[in-house]
Amino acid sequence: MPEKSTTKKRPGLGGGSGKAKPDRLDLARMKILEAALPHVAFDGWTPRLLADAAQAAGVPHGEMRLAFPSGVLDLVDYFLEDGDRRMGEALAREDIGAMKVRERITLAVRTRIEVDLHSREAVRRAVTMLALPTSGTLGPRALYRTVDAIWRAVGDTSTDFNFYTKRATLAGVFSSVSLTWFSDDSENYARTWAFLDRRIEDVMRIERVKAGVKGIAAKLPDPVSLLGRLRYGRG
Repeated sequence: MPEKSTTKKRPGLGGGSGKAKPDRLDLARMKILEAALPHVAFDGWTPRLLADAAQAAGVPHGEMRLAFPSGVLDLVDYFLEDGDRRMGEALAREDIGAMKVRERITLAVRTRIEVDLHSREAVRRAVTMLALPTSGTLGPRALYRTVDAIWRAVGDTSTDFNFYTKRATLAGVFSSVSLTWFSDDSENYARTWAFLDRRIEDVMRIERVKAGVKGIAAKLPDPVSLLGRLRYGRG
Protein backbone atom coordinates (compact mmCIF):
# COMPACT_ATOMS: atom_id res chain seq x y z
CA MET A 1 0.00 0.00 0.00
CA PRO A 2 1.44 3.43 -0.91
CA GLU A 3 2.85 5.39 1.98
CA LYS A 4 0.96 8.41 3.19
CA SER A 5 1.95 12.00 2.60
CA THR A 6 4.62 13.19 5.02
CA THR A 7 4.13 16.92 4.61
CA LYS A 8 2.98 17.43 8.21
CA LYS A 9 5.51 15.04 9.73
CA ARG A 10 8.78 16.74 8.92
CA PRO A 11 9.32 19.45 11.57
CA GLY A 12 11.88 22.12 10.96
CA LEU A 13 12.65 21.33 7.33
CA GLY A 14 15.73 23.36 6.46
CA GLY A 15 18.65 23.75 4.15
CA GLY A 16 21.29 22.22 6.36
CA SER A 17 23.44 25.31 5.87
CA GLY A 18 23.51 26.31 9.52
CA LYS A 19 22.10 29.74 8.75
CA ALA A 20 19.83 31.35 11.33
CA LYS A 21 17.55 32.60 8.58
CA PRO A 22 17.18 30.74 5.26
CA ASP A 23 17.93 32.80 2.17
CA ARG A 24 15.79 32.89 -0.96
CA LEU A 25 17.23 29.72 -2.49
CA ASP A 26 17.07 27.87 0.84
CA LEU A 27 13.37 28.68 1.01
CA ALA A 28 12.90 27.55 -2.58
CA ARG A 29 14.56 24.21 -1.81
CA MET A 30 12.44 23.73 1.27
CA LYS A 31 9.21 24.46 -0.59
CA ILE A 32 10.07 22.21 -3.52
CA LEU A 33 11.04 19.28 -1.30
CA GLU A 34 7.86 19.60 0.72
CA ALA A 35 5.80 19.62 -2.48
CA ALA A 36 7.71 16.66 -3.94
CA LEU A 37 7.71 14.23 -1.01
CA PRO A 38 4.04 13.20 -1.11
CA HIS A 39 4.51 12.06 -4.72
CA VAL A 40 7.89 10.30 -4.61
CA ALA A 41 6.41 6.95 -3.58
CA PHE A 42 4.27 6.98 -6.74
CA ASP A 43 6.45 8.82 -9.27
CA GLY A 44 10.00 8.30 -8.04
CA TRP A 45 12.73 10.94 -8.10
CA THR A 46 12.39 12.24 -11.66
CA PRO A 47 12.94 15.51 -13.51
CA ARG A 48 9.18 15.69 -13.99
CA LEU A 49 8.67 15.38 -10.24
CA LEU A 50 11.07 18.29 -9.67
CA ALA A 51 9.35 20.49 -12.23
CA ASP A 52 5.86 19.68 -10.94
CA ALA A 53 6.92 20.23 -7.32
CA ALA A 54 8.42 23.61 -8.17
CA GLN A 55 5.24 24.64 -9.94
CA ALA A 56 3.08 23.43 -7.05
CA ALA A 57 5.28 25.32 -4.59
CA GLY A 58 5.07 28.51 -6.62
CA VAL A 59 8.80 28.55 -7.37
CA PRO A 60 9.66 30.00 -10.82
CA HIS A 61 11.55 27.73 -13.21
CA GLY A 62 14.66 29.94 -13.19
CA GLU A 63 14.78 29.94 -9.40
CA MET A 64 14.33 26.18 -9.36
CA ARG A 65 17.37 25.82 -11.64
CA LEU A 66 19.41 28.00 -9.31
CA ALA A 67 18.26 26.02 -6.28
CA PHE A 68 19.04 22.65 -7.89
CA PRO A 69 21.63 23.20 -10.66
CA SER A 70 22.09 19.47 -11.25
CA GLY A 71 18.37 18.86 -11.34
CA VAL A 72 16.72 16.01 -9.50
CA LEU A 73 20.04 14.63 -8.23
CA ASP A 74 20.46 17.82 -6.25
CA LEU A 75 16.95 17.42 -4.89
CA VAL A 76 17.72 13.87 -3.73
CA ASP A 77 20.96 15.03 -2.13
CA TYR A 78 19.14 17.87 -0.41
CA PHE A 79 16.53 15.43 0.94
CA LEU A 80 19.22 13.21 2.47
CA GLU A 81 21.15 16.17 3.85
CA ASP A 82 17.98 17.49 5.46
CA GLY A 83 17.57 14.12 7.19
CA ASP A 84 21.09 14.43 8.60
CA ARG A 85 20.24 17.87 9.92
CA ARG A 86 17.02 16.74 11.53
CA MET A 87 18.86 13.82 13.14
CA GLY A 88 21.37 16.27 14.62
CA GLU A 89 18.58 18.39 16.04
CA ALA A 90 16.91 15.35 17.61
CA LEU A 91 20.15 14.11 19.16
CA ALA A 92 20.93 17.56 20.54
CA ARG A 93 17.91 17.11 22.79
CA GLU A 94 19.33 13.88 24.24
CA ASP A 95 21.79 13.56 27.14
CA ILE A 96 24.45 12.04 24.90
CA GLY A 97 27.24 12.68 27.39
CA ALA A 98 25.68 10.32 29.93
CA MET A 99 25.67 7.39 27.49
CA LYS A 100 28.28 4.79 26.65
CA VAL A 101 29.73 4.85 23.14
CA ARG A 102 27.69 1.84 22.08
CA GLU A 103 24.48 3.47 23.31
CA ARG A 104 25.32 6.73 21.56
CA ILE A 105 25.94 5.13 18.19
CA THR A 106 22.90 2.88 18.44
CA LEU A 107 20.69 5.84 19.29
CA ALA A 108 22.19 7.98 16.52
CA VAL A 109 21.74 5.37 13.78
CA ARG A 110 18.22 4.64 14.94
CA THR A 111 17.41 8.35 15.10
CA ARG A 112 18.72 8.91 11.58
CA ILE A 113 16.33 6.25 10.33
CA GLU A 114 13.43 7.38 12.50
CA VAL A 115 13.45 10.97 11.25
CA ASP A 116 12.36 9.51 7.91
CA LEU A 117 10.09 6.73 9.14
CA HIS A 118 7.17 8.20 7.23
CA SER A 119 9.26 8.71 4.08
CA ARG A 120 10.72 5.21 3.81
CA GLU A 121 9.86 4.78 0.15
CA ALA A 122 11.40 8.16 -0.66
CA VAL A 123 14.61 7.13 1.12
CA ARG A 124 14.66 3.74 -0.59
CA ARG A 125 14.21 5.31 -4.00
CA ALA A 126 16.88 7.91 -3.21
CA VAL A 127 19.42 5.24 -2.21
CA THR A 128 18.57 3.18 -5.30
CA MET A 129 19.01 6.20 -7.55
CA LEU A 130 22.36 7.16 -6.02
CA ALA A 131 23.62 3.61 -6.53
CA LEU A 132 23.36 4.03 -10.31
CA PRO A 133 26.51 4.88 -12.31
CA THR A 134 24.76 7.98 -13.64
CA SER A 135 24.85 9.46 -10.13
CA GLY A 136 28.65 9.53 -10.12
CA THR A 137 30.17 9.91 -6.66
CA LEU A 138 27.10 11.50 -5.12
CA GLY A 139 26.04 8.26 -3.39
CA PRO A 140 29.33 7.65 -1.52
CA ARG A 141 29.57 11.34 -0.64
CA ALA A 142 26.05 11.36 0.78
CA LEU A 143 26.78 8.23 2.82
CA TYR A 144 30.00 9.75 4.16
CA ARG A 145 28.15 12.93 5.10
CA THR A 146 25.60 10.90 7.06
CA VAL A 147 28.09 8.81 9.04
CA ASP A 148 30.23 11.88 9.67
CA ALA A 149 27.14 13.70 10.97
CA ILE A 150 26.39 10.74 13.25
CA TRP A 151 29.88 10.64 14.74
CA ARG A 152 29.94 14.39 15.27
CA ALA A 153 26.48 14.34 16.84
CA VAL A 154 27.63 11.81 19.42
CA GLY A 155 30.68 13.87 20.32
CA ASP A 156 33.48 12.26 18.33
CA THR A 157 36.55 14.51 18.26
CA SER A 158 39.11 12.15 16.73
CA THR A 159 41.54 13.65 14.23
CA ASP A 160 43.94 10.71 13.77
CA PHE A 161 43.55 7.55 11.69
CA ASN A 162 40.58 6.55 13.86
CA PHE A 163 38.64 9.40 12.25
CA TYR A 164 38.57 7.46 8.97
CA THR A 165 38.23 3.94 10.37
CA LYS A 166 35.25 4.96 12.51
CA ARG A 167 33.46 6.40 9.52
CA ALA A 168 34.28 3.49 7.24
CA THR A 169 33.03 0.99 9.82
CA LEU A 170 29.85 2.94 10.50
CA ALA A 171 29.18 3.30 6.76
CA GLY A 172 28.93 -0.49 6.54
CA VAL A 173 26.65 -0.65 9.56
CA PHE A 174 24.36 2.15 8.41
CA SER A 175 24.06 0.77 4.88
CA SER A 176 23.16 -2.75 6.01
CA VAL A 177 20.69 -1.52 8.63
CA SER A 178 19.04 0.75 6.06
CA LEU A 179 18.62 -2.15 3.62
CA THR A 180 17.03 -4.21 6.38
CA TRP A 181 14.67 -1.35 7.19
CA PHE A 182 13.55 -0.98 3.56
CA SER A 183 12.06 -4.48 3.58
CA ASP A 184 11.06 -4.73 7.23
CA ASP A 185 7.37 -5.47 7.75
CA SER A 186 7.65 -6.36 11.44
CA GLU A 187 5.73 -4.43 14.06
CA ASN A 188 7.41 -1.09 14.85
CA TYR A 189 10.39 -2.25 12.76
CA ALA A 190 11.48 -4.62 15.53
CA ARG A 191 13.54 -6.68 13.09
CA THR A 192 15.51 -3.61 12.01
CA TRP A 193 16.33 -2.54 15.56
CA ALA A 194 17.37 -6.09 16.52
CA PHE A 195 19.64 -6.21 13.49
CA LEU A 196 21.08 -2.81 14.44
CA ASP A 197 21.90 -4.11 17.93
CA ARG A 198 23.71 -7.11 16.45
CA ARG A 199 25.72 -5.01 14.04
CA ILE A 200 26.75 -2.57 16.77
CA GLU A 201 27.82 -5.53 18.91
CA ASP A 202 29.99 -6.75 16.01
CA VAL A 203 31.60 -3.32 15.76
CA MET A 204 32.26 -3.11 19.49
CA ARG A 205 33.79 -6.59 19.42
CA ILE A 206 36.17 -5.46 16.68
CA GLU A 207 37.04 -2.37 18.70
CA ARG A 208 37.82 -4.51 21.74
CA VAL A 209 40.09 -6.71 19.64
CA LYS A 210 41.84 -3.65 18.22
CA ALA A 211 42.34 -2.24 21.72
CA GLY A 212 43.82 -5.56 22.86
CA VAL A 213 46.19 -5.70 19.92
CA LYS A 214 47.31 -2.12 20.61
CA GLY A 215 47.95 -3.04 24.24
CA ILE A 216 50.08 -6.02 23.26
CA ALA A 217 51.93 -4.03 20.61
CA ALA A 218 52.78 -1.32 23.14
CA LYS A 219 54.63 -3.90 25.23
CA LEU A 220 56.71 -5.18 22.33
CA PRO A 221 60.10 -3.67 21.49
CA ASP A 222 60.28 -1.09 18.75
CA PRO A 223 61.15 -3.16 15.63
CA VAL A 224 63.32 -0.40 14.16
CA SER A 225 65.38 -0.09 17.35
CA LEU A 226 65.59 -3.86 17.66
CA LEU A 227 66.91 -4.22 14.11
CA GLY A 228 69.43 -1.48 14.80
CA ARG A 229 70.74 -3.23 17.87
CA LEU A 230 71.01 -6.53 16.05
CA ARG A 231 72.78 -4.93 13.09
CA TYR A 232 75.39 -3.14 15.16
CA GLY A 233 75.69 -5.74 17.86
CA ARG A 234 74.25 -3.58 20.63
CA GLY A 235 71.94 -4.74 23.46
